[in-house]
Amino acid sequence: MKEVEHMKVMEEVKQFFNENIAPPHKIISVKKHEDNAENGWRALVEVIEEKEYMKKYANDQMIGLYEVFLDADSEVTGFSRISLRYRSDLEEQA
Repeated sequence: MKEVEHMKVMEEVKQFFNENIAPPHKIISVKKHEDNAENGWRALVEVIEEKEYMKKYANDQMIGLYEVFLDADSEVTGFSRISLRYRSDLEEQA
């Protein structure tokens, strides 16, 4: 059952990012999250930022790390970009 819940959350996150931000490069974390006694989910998602601009100027791609919160029904309730790095930089842990 847990695996099915995780897959549902991942699909919701992918759909949200495809429709509102940019296609996700990688979903790197999905965890149960409790905030003020409300159950939900927290996901960390990497997105390639400004892909066309970076290609045009031959710069390294930028990777944005987003934190996403979902409610118990797997609906996105909030998100924010928590870091931005060059793709060639070492990955940071959030």
